[in-house]
Amino acid sequence: MNAAGETELAAGLAVLNRVLHAYRIATADPRAHGAGRHDALVARIGYGVGEQVADGLWTDARELTDPAPRRRRPRVPAAQARLAALLTGNQIALGCEELALRARLDLDEGRDREAVLQARIALDAALAELGGDPSAPALGERLQELRELQPAVAAAAEQALDGTLPAPDREAVAF
Repeated sequence: MNAAGETELAAGLAVLNRVLHAYRIATADPRAHGAGRHDALVARIGYGVGEQVADGLWTDARELTDPAPRRRRPRVPAAQARLAALLTGNQIALGCEELALRARLDLDEGRDREAVLQARIALDAALAELGGDPSAPALGERLQELRELQPAVAAAAEQALDGTLPAPDREAVAF
């Protein structure tokens, strides 16, 4: 028990996130989502009997200290500025942004097939949305990079539709 810590917590969160993903699929509830280390107000590793643990009465447990305590100010000022712009309506969130975040989550959670399919749609959406953006000339180099990724991502998505996903195809969407 004394040696239990962040590794065990990460493993437990991985199991929880697989269950929550299955729940989201089974109930068709798009609002059900996973949990991360920093979502927990308190993290305890321990054991006990059902109802007692639910009430916080563990037989034996220890509280884990968050290795990265919450900060009052975001670490990335650009993210703070982007959030303010989105909340005030000065900028709009692009569809490709949400799709890319979903692809990244699927990839992080080991759902490679879903990640590849999401990445393909995210890439297509990014090229369509960013190509029509007034700042597109400033994004020319990045748009060209995205266009060059398109064939490999499309091929990986086709493989995923067949139910297989070799490691090189997984790498194609980990951009």
